[in-house]
Amino acid sequence: MPLRVIFMGTPEFSVPTLSAIAEAGHEIAAVYTQPPRAAGRRGLELTPSPVQREAERLGLEVRTPTSLKAETEQQAFAGLRADLAVVVAYGLLLPKPVLEATRLGCLNGHASLLPRWRGAAPIQRAIMAGDVETGMMVMRMEEGLDTGSVALVEKCAIGPDMTAGELHDLLMARGASLMVDALAQLGINCLTFAPQATEGVTYARKIDKSETRVDWTRPAGEVHNHIRGLSPFPGAWCEVEIGGRVERLKLLRSTLSNGVGESGGILDDRLTVACGSGAVRLVEVQRAGGRPAAAQEFLRGAKIEKGTKLQ
Repeated sequence: MPLRVIFMGTPEFSVPTLSAIAEAGHEIAAVYTQPPRAAGRRGLELTPSPVQREAERLGLEVRTPTSLKAETEQQAFAGLRADLAVVVAYGLLLPKPVLEATRLGCLNGHASLLPRWRGAAPIQRAIMAGDVETGMMVMRMEEGLDTGSVALVEKCAIGPDMTAGELHDLLMARGASLMVDALAQLGINCLTFAPQATEGVTYARKIDKSETRVDWTRPAGEVHNHIRGLSPFPGAWCEVEIGGRVERLKLLRSTLSNGVGESGGILDDRLTVACGSGAVRLVEVQRAGGRPAAAQEFLRGAKIEKGTKLQ
């Protein structure tokens, strides 16, 4: 049974779910997304969100309020007379009147195995913590942060060298099909919910720039997880001297390796770097203003000898 849906999302991660809901034949009453942001080299151009661009391509009404706290915004939301709202990485707080404005409430697509990694950055935090499994969940939204009861779960493994970007794309696709399944079950009144566990709660706080620099004194496993958990954005980084000038080097891919030496020291001609214990081999890097490059390609243009110290 087709449902009348309000879709709420902002980044690329949300786009496949919006498209899948439309393709499944549900009526999308309106799309809520965050307002266009300043972009461009001078920061003067207003760029619409990926969700806004997709909604416009589909010919859907787009709404971009800066907040939903105002009574007028809440009345406008309720005036859509939707069956439910679907929320995927929207980025704005939903007040209680919004949560209660539709007949069937609000469903959220969340990229973790709740109650682990509630919050803003579950994909990055899972990898940075060394988790070997995560997944997508469809849950009922309530006033608490990702505390609602869960309807559907799809688990997936996190490979030992998988980056946040790769996991993002995997969960993005799985989340879309999972939400379509949830709406199909909801449409025939057979979607059931179970409360989250009370143990094992962790919070995935937003990534701060202050935590992106690599600390080579940490064990190799932690350094490796740090690098891949922040790849491709915002990117882990370090500094290295190239041609007598200190440059920032963004680290995009790594793998665990063997070796012992001073923390941050390069151990060979393959960009193997010693850590507090063990070593990592840098697989892909990016110089400031440059493009991503495989380690051997980077070394052809940057003469870095064994013993060079990364800071």
